[in-house]
Amino acid sequence: MTGRGAWHRLALWSVLLLFAFFFLTPMYVMLTTSLKDMAQIREGNLLSLPTSPGFEAWAKAWSSACTGIDCGGLKPFFLNSLMMVVPAVLVSTALGAVNGYVLSKWRFKGSELMFALMLFGMFMPLQVVLLPMSQVLGWFGIASSIWGLVLVHILAGLPSTTLFFRNYYVGLPDELIKAAMLDGAGFWRIFWRIVLPLSGPILVVTLIWQFTNIWNDFLFGVVFSGGDSKPVTVGLNNLANTSSAVKEYNVDMAAAMIAALPTLLIYIIAGNYFVRGLTAGAVKG
Repeated sequence: MTGRGAWHRLALWSVLLLFAFFFLTPMYVMLTTSLKDMAQIREGNLLSLPTSPGFEAWAKAWSSACTGIDCGGLKPFFLNSLMMVVPAVLVSTALGAVNGYVLSKWRFKGSELMFALMLFGMFMPLQVVLLPMSQVLGWFGIASSIWGLVLVHILAGLPSTTLFFRNYYVGLPDELIKAAMLDGAGFWRIFWRIVLPLSGPILVVTLIWQFTNIWNDFLFGVVFSGGDSKPVTVGLNNLANTSSAVKEYNVDMAAAMIAALPTLLIYIIAGNYFVRGLTAGAVKG
């Protein structure tokens, strides 16, 4: 029985390693290509290691990859994404926490219907809201700006953040809330002193989820941004589609790696907390 179990574990690890190799191969190709010069790319093969690794392509992708109105490297687009993603993630997470708290511990007549209508936003095609959202941003005077993108991502993220927090808070004992109410604690005091300190796992899940979705978004970025507010995904698309006499694949790969670095680093650093948060209640209820 022990020998059979060992063989099962060996087979399982073999399959997992095969899938890991399959999914990591594109990243390996991107990284090695970004460290090569064009001569080695033309003369070598896709999987070969760089003979003399260098970061010239990375520097060019960051600051001077192309010329034109929308070019000049990823640096301005990267900074735009940072200015957009931080407030959008924080505000959408905070609003989702309050919504989940209300819909799970302070239910009122029609709260279940309101929750169902909010969930409808998760399944609605994003293309449906492009025109009305453009009109709303125009009314507020923030069309084609970073703050317009922030507002769009806050609204688009509310259904998922509300779902995460609501399902997590359903698992918290109602006795905690009732005991605090008997002691005279009100709505906000209970939230800050009791509910929020117990929300660590789901906070990590929601922050990572929102950061990934907002950072990697292209549709809203290309529709609602202006010339000086385009996010990194739009900048990467502009760079990759720039026509030139010689296509610099190393620069394109370096730019793709730069655009992916923030999400990669977050999952490397906090990936374990993300999984723990999911198993702690983000997908329950």
